[in-house]
Amino acid sequence: MTYIIAEPCIGTKDTACVDVCPVDCIHPRKDEATFADETMLYIDPEVCIDCGACEPACPVQAIFTADLTPEKWKQYIQINADWYKNRS
Repeated sequence: MTYIIAEPCIGTKDTACVDVCPVDCIHPRKDEATFADETMLYIDPEVCIDCGACEPACPVQAIFTADLTPEKWKQYIQINADWYKNRS
């Protein structure tokens, strides 16, 4: 089950999760042009290998497996996927 980033990341954008991801599936990174414009980070569901390294690295507990995402943040499953679809 892929991981997603939810509402607690909005306005925080702590990149500790980016630093521990072994497959570079969390964007935008600080060195990307869109970093300043985005309000949060996103996990690419097509690239995520479900290793779970990002979850404990998040200081605001914004990362969940899709199946354990709290009901109030379920829409972030699609928001993460859509962000990557719209980048293409």
